[in-house]
Amino acid sequence: MNHLPASGGAAPSAARPYGKVAVIGAGSWGTALAATLVRAGVTTRLWGRNGAIVDEINTHHTIESFLPSVPLPEDLRAFHRMKDALADAEAAMIVVPSRSIREVARQVARHAPAGIPIAICAKGIEAETGLLMTQVAEEELATGPVGCVSGPTFARETALGHPTAATVAFPFTYADRLSLHDSVAARFAVSLTTESFRAYISDDLVGVEVGGAVKNVIAIACGMMTGAGFAENTRAALITRGLDEMKALAEALGGRRETVTGLSGIGDLSLTCSSPTSRNMSLGQQLGQGRKRADCFDGHAVVVEGEVNAKTVTDLARRLNVAMPICETVRAILHDGADLGGAFASLWARPIEAEPRAMDLSLDHPAATQAIAQLAERIS
Repeated sequence: MNHLPASGGAAPSAARPYGKVAVIGAGSWGTALAATLVRAGVTTRLWGRNGAIVDEINTHHTIESFLPSVPLPEDLRAFHRMKDALADAEAAMIVVPSRSIREVARQVARHAPAGIPIAICAKGIEAETGLLMTQVAEEELATGPVGCVSGPTFARETALGHPTAATVAFPFTYADRLSLHDSVAARFAVSLTTESFRAYISDDLVGVEVGGAVKNVIAIACGMMTGAGFAENTRAALITRGLDEMKALAEALGGRRETVTGLSGIGDLSLTCSSPTSRNMSLGQQLGQGRKRADCFDGHAVVVEGEVNAKTVTDLARRLNVAMPICETVRAILHDGADLGGAFASLWARPIEAEPRAMDLSLDHPAATQAIAQLAERIS
């Protein structure tokens, strides 16, 4: 059998997986990650708020409300009491919506063994503080290092064992640099890696987290234009220019532009902007088709992270004087009452710019008036 050669760089070395990991949050993504850990040979305990869901996982090895028709590993154990899930854990993952990170991290701090590393698996920026999710968690946790897991992942596909890749990011100490395979990020990566799930490692926590927050907003923009009847040219332009906005914000916060071209940036962005499986894109599509927000998702109260991110991302960008016109357009529509057609027409009629930001060039758009009039009419 022929095998592809390993990529260039350092020769591979072994890293020690964590023996026991607690996953805090029995939603679709938390359950998919817990199933991945079990398949990697890690003793995994999953905490859920809902007692009925906990019982279903333990008794039937399913979670039909979140992952219908997906069998879960029989060795996966779920718990209703957080202290039971965290007992003797060597590491933990918090997998809850971004708005719940602070509250849940506060609970984890009461029960987690001292010093264990914790990976945050939520994407966003806290509205009240402008903090990234790991920064929010750090304020509440009195444990060891805090990092994140992020990438182009749909929970159902991950749980079904489709080939999937994600990035594990943690701060690296001096000791970590001297022995990379002993770092927390490396140990988390091998704990998650199976025959189908492949983890990559990063030390750029800011860059990874910014990608996860901004991509949700760009996905809503792509959905809006898709719903309004536009196709691939429009979506490709929004993805590409949205990536530039992502890079600018990451760099302003101390992250690296290179990180944003990886799995947690362009990878997650392209996935979320390409499928109505993403609630962000789905919301955008429905709004682009002319539905009122209250009527989207058949009137059900569905949490869409990008809806909150549209405001928190642009609030942060304004504080840092970073231009993010696509995100600002989505914010104007979702939060400021702007007309969808008029807002996107104005976006397209902005002055002509150089693509390399270093050129610092701005030209009058020669067809701005026509663009505003014609696009607004087509979108409406």
